[in-house]
Amino acid sequence: MIVQRVVLNSRPGKNGNPVAENFCMEEVNLPDNITEGQVQVRTLYLSVDPYMRCRMNEDTGTDYITPWQLSQVVDGGGIGIIEESKHKNMTKGDFVTSFYWPWQTKAILDGNVLEKVDPKLVDGHLSYFLGAIGMPGLTSLIGVQEKGHITAGSNQTMVVSGAAGACGSLAGQIGHLLGCSRVVGICGTDEKCLFLTSELGFDAAINYKKGNVTEQLRDLCPAGVDVYFDNVGGDITDAVISQMNPNSHIILCGQISQYNKDVPYPPPLAPAVEAIRKEKNITRERFMVLNYKDRFEPGILQLSQWFKEGKLKIKETMINGLENMGAAFQSMMTGGNTGKQIVCVSEEFTL
Repeated sequence: MIVQRVVLNSRPGKNGNPVAENFCMEEVNLPDNITEGQVQVRTLYLSVDPYMRCRMNEDTGTDYITPWQLSQVVDGGGIGIIEESKHKNMTKGDFVTSFYWPWQTKAILDGNVLEKVDPKLVDGHLSYFLGAIGMPGLTSLIGVQEKGHITAGSNQTMVVSGAAGACGSLAGQIGHLLGCSRVVGICGTDEKCLFLTSELGFDAAINYKKGNVTEQLRDLCPAGVDVYFDNVGGDITDAVISQMNPNSHIILCGQISQYNKDVPYPPPLAPAVEAIRKEKNITRERFMVLNYKDRFEPGILQLSQWFKEGKLKIKETMINGLENMGAAFQSMMTGGNTGKQIVCVSEEFTL
């Protein structure tokens, strides 16, 4: 059987901006038969995420993420349907997901690397398992719970950078749900600002490309900032830290502004900003959601419940076609998405 796949065509270099041409399509033959323990899957949806930028380098800089290899199939979060199974716990028609799903139309996989998902948790929106009811949702929820130190009724203000992205759009809503009295988002367009305030319930939003971010934060956060969900790093983070209260908390989710630079993760703060952080006793600890696997199942159930109750609004930017994976990745890295960036490979759910 001939299938299409996406391979890594070239590396952007440690300090380069990724482009769609770093990836290319090719056709390969799948074996006709699967062996014991394997399943054949058809890919429905694939995810592109900021962390993948480091997988484009020869060295990812971390011990828990492996680099993609040149001329080899790319992988990441994916969801699909089983077409044939020789795995004892999986049957034809099951919907399954994995963090290491190959970017190809169909694949033969070891059933042990897959996890079954229940479409009822997402009211049939299977792609949500790659976003709000999946790893980005868990990252936002557990990050806020573990590192935000929110106390309901204590009048806390939360600021979210990258607020219209996959994690940021959820983190602000979760901040409200857990008891923050004021949530302010920072993003890159007026349209995204309007989306945050009119649809997601943010109290205010700042377009960092317009005006002085520090001054706007001062106006919009008159009581200072108690919790900062940081997705971007760089100048925006410096501005937020300047407005943070003593004994406040930074949730270190991502640093997308730094991913095309050869710097360690998390990037060190500028000396003057680090001095403010120390003087005010602001916590800024590395957060890795993979350290909280025991919280994944209850976390998914909580996110699903909020979604079904209408308390958690979910936004996706969907691009169709495996051939557009590179374009989707390039767009996501430059803020082209609102909510989770998803590529639809096949919408055909029937077998």
